[in-house]
Amino acid sequence: MNFCGNCGQTLTYRIPARDDRPRFICENCDIIYYENPKMVVGCIPLWQGRILFCKRSIEPQYGKWTIPAGYLENGETVMEGATRETFEEAHAKVKNLKPYALYDLTFINQVYLLFRGDLVNLNFGAGEESLEVKLFREDEIPWDHIAFSVIRETLRQYVKDSPAGTFPFYISNISGE
Repeated sequence: MNFCGNCGQTLTYRIPARDDRPRFICENCDIIYYENPKMVVGCIPLWQGRILFCKRSIEPQYGKWTIPAGYLENGETVMEGATRETFEEAHAKVKNLKPYALYDLTFINQVYLLFRGDLVNLNFGAGEESLEVKLFREDEIPWDHIAFSVIRETLRQYVKDSPAGTFPFYISNISGE
């Protein structure tokens, strides 16, 4: 940040009184700008033992596979966000969303909350951010072409949990990509 969104003055970067970390501060109008992690929500869309994947049409990781996920928008719940992202990226509708994993990615200031959900039907297709959308059986997952480590870790855990049909909620940390 360079300028105050309130008055337009140049910001300084220092530790404010009674705080423990540097923040952007406007010395003119005394506004302190707090930057907080971004929330990413997503879904493992399931259909008869298969997972719906999207091949990315945007950077980062153009051409690699992922599950539908993206930034939570203001004014929506985490489940609404995961449902929206699934529709935007795969034109797919999901139901019965269940929380599955929460990951802290402190190296990029993000928190991922991923759900498991059932596809309503097989009416899906590539959205704006996808080149292709495809169902994969667990033994077909393109492990060497997964876009993000957090998605890879989530899918590894899902594949381990799947045979028993028990899906506990996981909380973990992903260090640098």
